[in-house]
Amino acid sequence: MRVRHAPVANAAGLAAGYAPDRLFGDPRRWHPVAGFGRAAGALEQRIYRPDRTAGAAFTALAVGVPVLLGAAATVATRRRPVARAALVAAGTWTVLGGRTLRHEAHVMGRALRDGDLPAARQRLGHLCGRDPSALDEPELARATVESVAENTSDAVVAPLLWGAVAGLPGLVGYRAANTLDAMVGHRSPRYARFGTPAARLDDLLNLVPARLTGLLTVAVAPVAHGDRERAWRVWRRDRNDHPSPNAGQCEAAMAGALGVRLGGRNVYFGRSEVRPFLGDGPRPEARHLPRAARISGAVGLAALAVAAVYPLTAGRLVAAAGRRTLRAVVPARTRRAALRPARSGDAPGGSRWARPGVRDRAEPAALPRGAAATGRRR
Repeated sequence: MRVRHAPVANAAGLAAGYAPDRLFGDPRRWHPVAGFGRAAGALEQRIYRPDRTAGAAFTALAVGVPVLLGAAATVATRRRPVARAALVAAGTWTVLGGRTLRHEAHVMGRALRDGDLPAARQRLGHLCGRDPSALDEPELARATVESVAENTSDAVVAPLLWGAVAGLPGLVGYRAANTLDAMVGHRSPRYARFGTPAARLDDLLNLVPARLTGLLTVAVAPVAHGDRERAWRVWRRDRNDHPSPNAGQCEAAMAGALGVRLGGRNVYFGRSEVRPFLGDGPRPEARHLPRAARISGAVGLAALAVAAVYPLTAGRLVAAAGRRTLRAVVPARTRRAALRPARSGDAPGGSRWARPGVRDRAEPAALPRGAAATGRRR
């Protein structure tokens, strides 16, 4: 594949992979991310120790292997743009979870509108890890809005952004890291230290996507009859009040767009946390959930546009700058010798050595259906 074809193939693959997620959602059976979760669970059982060193080894292996496989597939298709686009499309569909997220919001909204609190409490486990046993309608609605806001970044914007920056390795690498955070990134006694490396990696990889999600939420607020100026004001004022470096960016923008107040006491199984209030207005109700889902869908489309344009614009500038840096650092004679296939007899035994491929850089994608399918268990 010529250099100029790679950005086009990646952009086409992202768009082609976004469409089936938008239309059909996650694969109902044989979801690759579910298989990854089982493999990561088996690896955890083998190397678990209650310390960060073991957690770092676990994270490096569980994220590094998918990244290397994605990089190998990228190298193998470097001269086949159609195959590259097909692989990126398949990877994009696999790692996205936007339709599933919006579906869960609509299901929760119907249960709350019908006054079926037992069904709503049972459904909450598909979105987050809070204890729903004592939650009333406003608290169930708040948990749903907060989960939709944060997971719009985790399950849609971040995978698309990393796919635009790093191609297939970026897609699978990001989803692997985000899945590990959902599995072990808890403040529980078992994972307090072991899960820290996975949680920190997920925080790092979401720094830019979460802020982009907040900005896009502000921009698309009118699609759900939201006030863009209010969303901007609340986002700027409250986004850094949240204890998470990333969740507050998304939740503050969503609170401003819907005109509600998020935050408060979150009860988990065995512990509770008090979060600062984000936004002004009443607590969320069932009527706010379809609006949150509509905003999430609009943010996904806007993120797709950004992701598809990046490889053709800024991505090319970054690649060109990298090539200029390489030419400045590595002498031309050394580069030509490295890229020229060796002749028979140049190496011991007269074997021929293949030209080395260039491996793409990496990153992490939709989790299995259910609670893990939408990212971190909140």
